[in-house]
Amino acid sequence: MSKEITSRQQDYAQWYNDLVIKGDLADYSAVRGCMVIKPYGFTLWENMRDQLDRMFKETGHTNAYFPLFIPKSFLSKEAAHVEGFAKECAVVTHYRLKNDPDGGGIVVDPEAKLEEELIVRPTSETIIWNTYKDWIQSYRDLPLLINQWANVVRWEMRTRLFLRTAEFLWQEGHTAHATSEEAVAEAEQMLHVYADFVENWMALPVIRGVKTESERFAGAVNTYCIEALMQDGKALQAGTSHFLGQNFAKAFDVRFSDKDNQLDYVWATSWGVSTRLIGGLVMAHSDDDGLVLPPRIAPLQVVIVPIYKGPEQKAVIDVKVKEIADQCKKAGIRVKYDNSDHARPGWKFAEYEMKGVPVRIAIGPRDLENGVAEVARRDTKEKKSMPLDNITAAIAALLEEIQQNLFDKALAFRDAHVTQVDSWDEFEKTLDEKAGFVSAHWDGTGETEEAIKDKTKATIRCIPLQNKQEEGVCILTGKPSRQRVLFARAY
Repeated sequence: MSKEITSRQQDYAQWYNDLVIKGDLADYSAVRGCMVIKPYGFTLWENMRDQLDRMFKETGHTNAYFPLFIPKSFLSKEAAHVEGFAKECAVVTHYRLKNDPDGGGIVVDPEAKLEEELIVRPTSETIIWNTYKDWIQSYRDLPLLINQWANVVRWEMRTRLFLRTAEFLWQEGHTAHATSEEAVAEAEQMLHVYADFVENWMALPVIRGVKTESERFAGAVNTYCIEALMQDGKALQAGTSHFLGQNFAKAFDVRFSDKDNQLDYVWATSWGVSTRLIGGLVMAHSDDDGLVLPPRIAPLQVVIVPIYKGPEQKAVIDVKVKEIADQCKKAGIRVKYDNSDHARPGWKFAEYEMKGVPVRIAIGPRDLENGVAEVARRDTKEKKSMPLDNITAAIAALLEEIQQNLFDKALAFRDAHVTQVDSWDEFEKTLDEKAGFVSAHWDGTGETEEAIKDKTKATIRCIPLQNKQEEGVCILTGKPSRQRVLFARAY
């Protein structure tokens, strides 16, 4: 199977597509720019979603659901917001079809034109804040901490499975607060929730920071982000959390009576991550033989493959393996016993290697006689013999070891690809020859930021939190600068 995968060195983009398709995560759709998430890929998303949902609820948030369709007039109420999404919006203009009287099949009924066009949500701030106007009257109604799991549509012209599709799955949190301090604290808290999840569950180290003004979310006062590094040296924005100030509250007239009975506009945040995280997971850990998945979110953590000749040997192995599998399930380990007859053990080994299952166990008659099993780990491909006695505890410990090893490996790669430069020549050379994050001085202007992007296709990924202050000069203009920022080419 690995021979069917393009190597990373040969063509990184094709390698990625090969893994997504052959790893059984997703497939192309009949609708251009959209994807079908297959059961294996959706189970991975469910594992990620369920853990994030627990973390949201632990921080006081509850789930709700808002309409897919947004009246066009709602987007017009927040100028910066509509400008940010105008070119990506899908618009519904009619509500009925009919048979073509000339025999041309189904056509849009021209008499069924909507009085006001509806936008298929690119994000839900506008319709949610129109609703919050009715929900918030007093300080007693605050804070309002709502999350939504949903799909959104952004009409992308150049798409790639999981990383950039016209429709994708995500969560979007939308909160309202009595003070700006509370809202800022909320936005920062959710940034750290995201970082905690990505690092401890996806085994992917991130840099926490804030976006520059030109990179902020449309309509936000400030955007916080986590940035990860892929194996090709490109950055991936893995999550964002936005302090919206009072912009949306003013646009939709969401006011509350404070403790002194004075009317004021509420303060807002929004924050979200999407199925794009699956793309990041694939690119950060996998190799030329297939997917490599962190045990904590892998759809399958352990697969057991029997080695036998004839039904008698199989029956004996079945009894012991089912006992082991039951013990694993009781311990919370996601395990599969593949005793199907449709393929040889070698084919099964290759299939589960392709799918990134963290641990593979092989058991044959001689293994049973010796009270052992062959255990192979996906991350390092090491194999060793393990006693069957207390094997469940040993497997649980091995899964945690693999989880930590994946994080350590990704962290070492990231740290080796953060390069400090002080001149334009160094900057260009590093981007072209080494890639990764480039730490450099910038004069703080949008004009210089745009010029650097035009010349190199590198953007300022973030200004790291608690960034060190130091005197320097901008790599492009030579103007004074008091801090370094992180540049990178990115997805």
